Amino acid sequence: MKVVIVGGGKVGYYLVKTLLEHGHDPTLIEIDKRLARFIANDLDIPVISGDGTSLDVLENAGISGCDALICVTGKDQDNLVACQIAKNILHIKRTVAKVNNPKNASIMRQLGIDIAVSSTDAIARLLEREVDTSRIKQLISLNQGQSSISEINVPEHYRYHGKILAELKLPEQMIIVSITRNGEVIIPRGNTPIYSGDKILIMSQNTALHSINEALKLDT
Repeated sequence: MKVVIVGGGKVGYYLVKTLLEHGHDPTLIEIDKRLARFIANDLDIPVISGDGTSLDVLENAGISGCDALICVTGKDQDNLVACQIAKNILHIKRTVAKVNNPKNASIMRQLGIDIAVSSTDAIARLLEREVDTSRIKQLISLNQGQSSISEINVPEHYRYHGKILAELKLPEQMIIVSITRNGEVIIPRGNTPIYSGDKILIMSQNTALHSINEALKLDT
């Protein structure tokens, strides 16, 4: 896969190294001439010294023949502009942007960025899954990590043992797909009870995991 990366900081540098190790063909754009020269010598890859938000620079990097553009500079506006030029003018199939301010992630997706990655959001979701929602096991990631299919193991001596789903104030951002009980798969309805030892399969937005944990009282 041929990839053009904008930004030669730590993220860009190690991203290039990883792509090389996986057999891909990266080209880097870095505005700092000294840093660009160091990376070119250290990693032995094509490095263009220039502004990644410039159409000429992107074309000089051979973007017209690449599979994806990945922008990982420290400025969200630069990442957005470079991706928009690549998408709207050069018709690149896939654009990926690092989001430094998590508040900009949804805006960047609305403006046409295929994948907007916020390391802050990713770390927060990871911590929430591992610490605050340890009984919710993610099985499949959906919609670029915004949603997921997960499995919930209902604890022994569950405080809501025997309660029906209609009695629980479940978040609107989730649906219960199935309940497995004693080897039998149950398609749930509002009058379906929950028992200790049940395995519940849910589909939800990842931002709702904390609310799901609170609503079901899994840790109490």
